[in-house]
Amino acid sequence: MKRFFAAGCAVLLIALQCACISAPSRANDSELVFAWARDADEKDSDFLAVIETSPISPAFGQIIATAPVGATGTRSHHTEHEMAPGGMLFANGFGAGRTWVFDVRSPLAPKVAAEVGAARYHHPHSFARLPNGHVLATFQMADHANELPGGIAEIDDAGQVVRQSEPAAVTGQFVRPYSLAVVPALDRVVTTSADMHSKGVARTVQIWRLSDLKLLHSVVLPEGPRGKEGDDPAEARLLNDGRTVMVDTFNCGLYRLSGIEGDSPSARLVHDFGTGECALPVISDNYWVMTDTGLPGLVSLDISNPDHPRLVSKLKLAEGMGPHWISLRPDGRRILISSGRGNLQSKILFATIDGKGQLALEPREIDFNRATWPHGATGPAIPHGAVFARRD
Repeated sequence: MKRFFAAGCAVLLIALQCACISAPSRANDSELVFAWARDADEKDSDFLAVIETSPISPAFGQIIATAPVGATGTRSHHTEHEMAPGGMLFANGFGAGRTWVFDVRSPLAPKVAAEVGAARYHHPHSFARLPNGHVLATFQMADHANELPGGIAEIDDAGQVVRQSEPAAVTGQFVRPYSLAVVPALDRVVTTSADMHSKGVARTVQIWRLSDLKLLHSVVLPEGPRGKEGDDPAEARLLNDGRTVMVDTFNCGLYRLSGIEGDSPSARLVHDFGTGECALPVISDNYWVMTDTGLPGLVSLDISNPDHPRLVSKLKLAEGMGPHWISLRPDGRRILISSGRGNLQSKILFATIDGKGQLALEPREIDFNRATWPHGATGPAIPHGAVFARRD
């Protein structure tokens, strides 16, 4: 299944189970990552892990602490794409249709702060922070049987649903809200529509009014020369100008949206990555960096002119790697890579990107094929969503 609700959650912190190991302080050489992982055999709890990942630290790879959620087989999937300033981190167990809020304000002692309460829709997928500090989440479906599309909902850090939209349904179009970009300057939200269960092929990007979560427009992505570039819109990202949104698809098309603030929004294919499966992007300066299983690896594009992206760099991973999730360090110069499948199933890799968009793979990796975690001997785990901790 292409969507990997494999999920991931990695680890670290408080592994002081050996007297010879002590937890690292937040020294200058410390760089923590919060990773959301599922128990590989689904017999024990899924958990959040805190990991020391600084390439110059002698403690690289040390699992400092873990925070189990007390639920098994949730298919840990996405977290927020970056760590929010408030110290709360949303993470979903997509297969179980559940979302937890982790308190990582004390990063060496993470804990479950809340579980998201009842919403009109089911199976939350992606999260984006709003200017008020709440989270806006996409929900794939209106029923567990996946017969009807879901919508979007605003949720606070206590897990309470503050408001929610009408359904994302559009006559004649297959839609399952997948990911999103919030555009406060234009009072807009852009959502994509790929289905995690592959019930149908989506080609639609939807535009909502942020102030009242009203669905305004549904834009069908135009075909390119291959005919499938617009299939299954995956991720939407707001560029650094605060107004321009670009969307990639699982079939490796990249689209620039125009006029989302007006009555006639449109989409144009601006780049085709070719065959393979493309997924999560990050934006570092003026570079769009995205996973591409066709390599397999990462690709960077110069998007200084979003109408004419320019290929800058390709980072090829070993055969059998299927990169899906990436997250950017706050300084924009280091990228973590995970997947939940193939030869990358149990691992987190790291890459760097310089000021010219050139990508390079770091030599060391984190592996979750271990028998013991800080919370107990629960065997191997599979990381998926993961983010760098903030240092502010």
